[in-house]
Amino acid sequence: MFQGVGVVARVVLVHGIAQQFEGPETLGLKLGAALRDGVQLGANLTLEPADVACAFYGNAFIEEGTRPADLPPWDEKYVEDGLEAELLDAWFQRAAELEPSIPPLDEEGTRSLKAAATSRALQVKWVRARLNGLVKADFFQGLGKRFLVSELKQVRRYLDDPPTWQAARASVAEQVGEDTRVIVAHSLGSVVAYEALCENPDWPVTDLVTVGSPLGLPLIFRRLSPLPTNGIGAWPAKVLRWTNVADPGDIVALINTLGPLFASGPNGPVQDRTITNGVKMHDFGRYLTAPTTGAAIAAGLRQASA
Repeated sequence: MFQGVGVVARVVLVHGIAQQFEGPETLGLKLGAALRDGVQLGANLTLEPADVACAFYGNAFIEEGTRPADLPPWDEKYVEDGLEAELLDAWFQRAAELEPSIPPLDEEGTRSLKAAATSRALQVKWVRARLNGLVKADFFQGLGKRFLVSELKQVRRYLDDPPTWQAARASVAEQVGEDTRVIVAHSLGSVVAYEALCENPDWPVTDLVTVGSPLGLPLIFRRLSPLPTNGIGAWPAKVLRWTNVADPGDIVALINTLGPLFASGPNGPVQDRTITNGVKMHDFGRYLTAPTTGAAIAAGLRQASA
């Protein structure tokens, strides 16, 4: 049911993982400014701060009433079999393709996940080899194992834990109002936004812009709600236009062409666009300031005003 009547934001931002130490106002100020810059650079359209709202769900990943000073001491022993291990392997394989500096796996590291899972000791070695490689990747910019394991767990929690995905989707619903026309979603937030749009066909949103999206990654695609039918994902409700923007060096956006994977909408299939974000391939701010992203956002706003 549409709950957001009266909210003035014309554009709603949906962030990705690793934002549990942020807040809706601080994150909204930073990302809102980047979006307004992108729209101005890409389409010569000026937006006011009140035109943009940020759906915040970072607090869904910490215990209620607490704010930990640091991440838990996670390492290879804490990566769970199944989704977490599959995602780790997908990231590692893509990073190894893009960055020759990542050392090759040894014989034990090249085992299949299924083979490694037959022994706890083998699985820990299998995970350690991939984490050791990823922490050397330029993409992750020296982030430690604890941070990488935290990211794996946040993705798994959203996909498998009902209270987490309910809180994330509710954060989007709180910001969508009668004036909202465009949703711009980054990383895991693109999954949140897509699923929220599919389950709320009464929303007035006409344009979805996804950036750095993992929606095409098979281990995520096959878990989407609603489930894909015959290998094709559902079109998100009443959205008229869907633009997907990806940097080819963005490891999270492993499958950066979404058009063939989803049904077409009223104005055609997903429009896939490629940009370069420099050394910060996955950064939400850089995606937002890109003229390509700004032009897609502006197109939706101008259509709404026509």
